[in-house]
Amino acid sequence: MANSRSAKKRIRVNERRRIRNQSYKSATRTLVRKAERAIATGAINEVTAATLGEAISRLDRTANKGIIHPNAAARKKSRLMARFNKAAGIGQAAS
Repeated sequence: MANSRSAKKRIRVNERRRIRNQSYKSATRTLVRKAERAIATGAINEVTAATLGEAISRLDRTANKGIIHPNAAARKKSRLMARFNKAAGIGQAAS
């Protein structure tokens, strides 16, 4: 247990931030899973694109707040877009 007042306050602040960050991370993961599910259905339409946009936007916001590392957000966005483009047939060489 902490002894000084500042250490006790730091513990309280860290706990508040941990709980807040946990909710941000959870919401971000939920949106990413929704986007992955929408892509997996194979029906690439406006709804899928909108879901993907929401997930990417949330990843950006989460990274900007420092809740996840910017490179982790970039990696997740890249993989989402790669799946989306593959499902939509974008960027594939004509054979």
